[in-house]
Amino acid sequence: MAGKAAGCPRQRIVEGFFLRLWASRDARAGFAGVRRPLFYFGAILLLGVAGGCGGRKPIASRAPTQPVSTPAETEEEAKRSASAEPPKPATPAKKSKPVDSPSSSSGIYTEEGNASWYGAPFHGRKASNGETYDMYKMTAAHRTLPFNSMVRVTNLNNGKSTTVRITDRGPFVDNRIIDLSKAAAQEIESIGPGVVPVRIEVLSGPDPFSGYFTVQVGAFKDKGNADRLKERLSTTYTPIYIQQVNLDEGNFYRVRVGRVSGEHEAQRLGDTLRVKEGFAPMILRLDEGNGGESTP
Repeated sequence: MAGKAAGCPRQRIVEGFFLRLWASRDARAGFAGVRRPLFYFGAILLLGVAGGCGGRKPIASRAPTQPVSTPAETEEEAKRSASAEPPKPATPAKKSKPVDSPSSSSGIYTEEGNASWYGAPFHGRKASNGETYDMYKMTAAHRTLPFNSMVRVTNLNNGKSTTVRITDRGPFVDNRIIDLSKAAAQEIESIGPGVVPVRIEVLSGPDPFSGYFTVQVGAFKDKGNADRLKERLSTTYTPIYIQQVNLDEGNFYRVRVGRVSGEHEAQRLGDTLRVKEGFAPMILRLDEGNGGESTP
């Protein structure tokens, strides 16, 4: 308010001029003659200066302009654009490589598990198919594959593979799926380790799922134990029989349950014996007229 009372310097000069003009004799006479235009000019000048002084304001007295707030959506988009990393190219999915096979029947049966090998003292003994076992030939023992099936065996530790012919039954150890001859074990470098993880693939041979199968539920050195187990199970299951096997450790008596058509049905019987009787069942193919079992 003090700034407005004092007025600006130019306004005071013009006001003084206008008052002197008004006080003159000619102005009091009614602004006659040439003094009247001068009076009008001074009045206009006074109004212009007063308006100019009143319209100007010190810059310091202006209130600061408030920033315009950014909409939340726009601000969030800006943050994402500034902080987001450029998109990375998608990693191509790994594709499984098709297994090369010399026969169109490859893939009808595959299995993964542990492989062992057997040599002396089984060398020269009769195998389950009636042939004499030769540990220097490319043969193997399997519990369910038909005799003369041609099988590729791949050592999963080193990728080495070999092809064998099934001539024997076994192995009769729960955590193994195939017993290789010594020659076959050398091919995949499993002699030293003794037991290695493998994948087996049937390349050719009879249907691996057809035929008759049985379930082994126990093996005893004492025949009396085998007989007692057979008697206990015979009240519920039939047929039950005992297979005698002659090994270096002596005679073993293997108790087997059922004669089932098809491996899938045999698996179901094995599951029943596991759940109801507490056995660790082992599915075996029944071979007609074989020469006995020679593998452990």
